[in-house]
Amino acid sequence: MDFVYTKRSRNSALIEKDEIILWRRRYLQNIKKYREEGRHLYYLDETWVNAGDCTSKTWVDNTIKSYRHAFVQGLTTGSQNPSGKGKRLIVLHIGSEDGFVPGGLLCFEAKKTNTDYNEEMNGNTFFKWMESIIHRLKENCVIIMDNAPYHSVKCEKIPNKSTRKGDIIKWLEEKGEVIDRPMVITELLEIVNRIKPMHDKYAIDELVKTHNRTILRLPPYHCELNPIELAWSSVKNHVKMNNTTYKLSNVKQLLMEGIEKVDDTMWKNFISHTTSVEDKFYEVDFLIDEVLSAELQPTVLTLGNTSSDSEESN
Repeated sequence: MDFVYTKRSRNSALIEKDEIILWRRRYLQNIKKYREEGRHLYYLDETWVNAGDCTSKTWVDNTIKSYRHAFVQGLTTGSQNPSGKGKRLIVLHIGSEDGFVPGGLLCFEAKKTNTDYNEEMNGNTFFKWMESIIHRLKENCVIIMDNAPYHSVKCEKIPNKSTRKGDIIKWLEEKGEVIDRPMVITELLEIVNRIKPMHDKYAIDELVKTHNRTILRLPPYHCELNPIELAWSSVKNHVKMNNTTYKLSNVKQLLMEGIEKVDDTMWKNFISHTTSVEDKFYEVDFLIDEVLSAELQPTVLTLGNTSSDSEESN
């Protein structure tokens, strides 16, 4: 008998979906290529600020024991923190190593304050904003953004299994396909899938392409690869540190001041940090491969007579 005593071959490691890994690998390869080509890189993203945004900590004079004590001393106990977040501003901007793009700010008051800002943005608003600022971006540049739904509105709806058969046939004929015999939906969708790559396009990509610009989408769940997140952190910190009125008009002014403070030097540092994160992701992917593909060395246990046992018996 020749048994091998080893651990069960069951891998319980927490791993990413293959499509996320592939998206990240493509992104890292593309952005490296664009840098080598010397193309100017712009980063855009949305965020929000609330009228009630303020710091959670402050300096306190322990010698002041009460409001009256402060009043007698000619002092103040300061303004009270707001009871809620208050009204909200939705903010969209774009920047590069040269700083925020002048004239690139879009800022408007949210209709709701209890929902995510993504519900306030839509494809039409984003498209019009891009139309208004595209001429401010350098020729042959690359625009980097995430894959939010309003960033990824399609030029047209591609038929799928839920599309009526008549509409599928109409769409195919509009694309020049000849349907010269009776077909079932499965056959029609096979033709759709064959020509789909030629027509499945993003509206925003086609817009910037006409201006000799390129869109590069970040992989999902990778906000750390967008340096504008660091810029927004600095801007929001300025708002929180200086917000004393909790009025939306004043918060908007603080927002503008915070944006002005984030200069090209800060942007270069943010991009440098992000580039180092890209390098780490690139290397970590290979390390994970090695860990997951490493084979355990089995422990061999031989049952029965060994050669030495046989010799002793002789």
